[in-house]
Amino acid sequence: MPRSHELGRWGENVAAQWLADQGWKIVARNWRHGPLELDLVAWQGEVLVFIEVKTARYTGHGAPDVRVTPAKQRALARAAAAFMHACGHEGEIRFDVISIVVADRNSYSIRHFADAFFPGL
Repeated sequence: MPRSHELGRWGENVAAQWLADQGWKIVARNWRHGPLELDLVAWQGEVLVFIEVKTARYTGHGAPDVRVTPAKQRALARAAAAFMHACGHEGEIRFDVISIVVADRNSYSIRHFADAFFPGL
């Protein structure tokens, strides 16, 4: 299994493929605006969804999704605002979290939290 940074990228790849397999259209991966980053941006129907992916090897300190703190949510909101400004999007948006717990490359569980938070823009 890859190291921490590699594990995060691996989780993002797994999440992107999982969403694509369900018919989502991935429009951006690891989109950056200065120090801000969006893991995945995708269309689910007419809704533009900003997806934060959290991956962990174990849950001793809680499920990976608990690391999406209020401070992280505010940073994601700022990044989403920059993304929407850059592409001119003024329609409906949503913030989702995908939590992946990994045993090994072939054994992992995915939990998708749709509409996980809305920090306000």
